[in-house]
Amino acid sequence: MIEIEHLSKRFGAFTALHDIHLTVHPGEILGFLGPNGAGKTTTIRIIAGLMRPTAGTVRICGYDIQRDPEKAKALLGIIPDRPFLYEKLTPMELLEFLGGLHRMEFGRLRQRAEELLSLFGLREWKGELIEQFSHGMKQRLVMSAALLHGPRALVVDEPMVGLDPRGARLVKEVFRREARQRGTSIFMSTHTLEVAEEVCDRIAIIHEGRIIAVGTPQELQWKAGEAEADLEAIFLRLTGGEDVQEIVRALRMTGSD
Repeated sequence: MIEIEHLSKRFGAFTALHDIHLTVHPGEILGFLGPNGAGKTTTIRIIAGLMRPTAGTVRICGYDIQRDPEKAKALLGIIPDRPFLYEKLTPMELLEFLGGLHRMEFGRLRQRAEELLSLFGLREWKGELIEQFSHGMKQRLVMSAALLHGPRALVVDEPMVGLDPRGARLVKEVFRREARQRGTSIFMSTHTLEVAEEVCDRIAIIHEGRIIAVGTPQELQWKAGEAEADLEAIFLRLTGGEDVQEIVRALRMTGSD
């Protein structure tokens, strides 16, 4: 479970986050949707323990990410939008290194690494240097690394960036399986409206550092008063104004890249 309570972040006179409250329940995929500059990256960095909030608390399975960072991070997996890897290692060497940090038993570590490399189509490349990989291959390796230790909570930032349609479909299936079968809580930030509609159980929309709507697609339809509306129409209906139309256009353009 991921619990965010009274989360605020200020940078000097600028307030990036305004008293955010969100909970991702076990087995739930929560989509975190908003335009560039809305506060998504700041929220993710605080959840991951990479940035201190000005106020508020983030708990991972009951552990405060600031007060008990080792216990919280042991239960957390992070998939960034840009893969940063030790490129002079092979995939297997990288996973063995990370498994060692998580104090995994070596036999179990090797078995899990083989399973994940096979799942993400990287098994035949396990002995090659990562520097030879395409962006999509690196992204799939990052996902393997994030799932290696069996996290109870997963934070994902733009998971489909650099993936071809086949890879994107696989990733969606993996997320659903992690949530449904393993009970993993998944917090997924995305610019892509279609991904949020297709994969997420609930959606939280952030704009200018504030959560402006949270709910299932059906609940958002009810709030918007449009039973047949898609997420774009709901977004416009709930917020309104020419500025929001620009937000939605930006979201659509980013999602089509």
